[in-house]
Amino acid sequence: MTTNNIERLQQRLGLSRREFLKFCTGVAATMGLSTEAALAMAETVADQAANRKKRPPVIWLHGQECTGPSETLLRSEHPTLERLLLDMISLDYHQTLDCGAGHQVEHMKDASMAANKGKYLLVIEGSIPTKDGGIYCKIADKTMLQHTIEAAEHAAAIVAFGSCASWGGVQSVGINPTEARGAQEILKDKLVVNIPGCPPNPYNFLATVMHFVTFGNLPELDDQNRPKFAYGRLIHENCERRPHFDAGRFAMEFGDEGHQQGWCLYKLGCKGPETYANCPAVEFNDIGGGTWPVGVGHPCFGCAEDGVGFTKPLFSLADVKTHTPPNEFPLIDQREGSASASPGASALAGAVVGAAVGAGAMAAKKMGTDSDNSDQG
Repeated sequence: MTTNNIERLQQRLGLSRREFLKFCTGVAATMGLSTEAALAMAETVADQAANRKKRPPVIWLHGQECTGPSETLLRSEHPTLERLLLDMISLDYHQTLDCGAGHQVEHMKDASMAANKGKYLLVIEGSIPTKDGGIYCKIADKTMLQHTIEAAEHAAAIVAFGSCASWGGVQSVGINPTEARGAQEILKDKLVVNIPGCPPNPYNFLATVMHFVTFGNLPELDDQNRPKFAYGRLIHENCERRPHFDAGRFAMEFGDEGHQQGWCLYKLGCKGPETYANCPAVEFNDIGGGTWPVGVGHPCFGCAEDGVGFTKPLFSLADVKTHTPPNEFPLIDQREGSASASPGASALAGAVVGAAVGAGAMAAKKMGTDSDNSDQG
């Protein structure tokens, strides 16, 4: 990175070189990438900040939704996300943020797509109605269905941002009067990267875009086309209330003693045990203090998981993917010898059990490796 490029970044983002490199290193680490990859990302962003012509164009469409993904994107810090994002890309069309309007802005969109075939990034926000030819969502005298198919034809990559764009969201639940669909159901011959959530965490989107811009390809995806770095583990695995779950300490009602003391919310319908996302690790809005639903005392809704969020009732128990939940455990104060047990002691006991299980698994793995080596010998 040249000195001039660094100076421009400092002025635009309000960051020192050290702070910017630290940020890029954090993004790379979140994705499981090396320090070299972090430096490559930093160099790419600095280069594109200095040379507008190198920024890949982005066409951003809005269907049936609440604009939550765009809103959460614009309310992030370290650095202000929209500033960093706009130094990486050329946001040529965004149906909410466009300064222009009417025929002029639609012409700019068409011109950008025509001039950048195979080079632009398509971002879809919101579900796509399909009933009656899609007439239930129209922009500039075209249906969202038409906009989506046209924009996807020559896109270099397609990102469905938010649960509505990924799965269809709340619009697709129940009788679904507009026959709303997620982008991947419309674009069956295209690879659509899903970044679900209601709203999704903006850093999952930022990291995906940084990977694409830097390396020219997408990060590794799971079987639902979600980036593995963000959706590779259950919320339940990283939840700060997990020790209470393992120890059988559950809030039974909102506002009861267990709820006030931060016990597990499983019996209040928390869907963390069956939802894959990095919410407890990344959190939202950079203000700290447990800024994600479970951290502030509300059960996970499962919004990032197809067939869970907007589908399963909030009060229904989650299908635990890790091990059978202790549903039959007696209440903590009914157990023998539990009268003197403090919340901290019970949480510690749960953590010890988890550590023991983990140690056993590692030992078994090592034994298997040793056995394989001896067989090869």
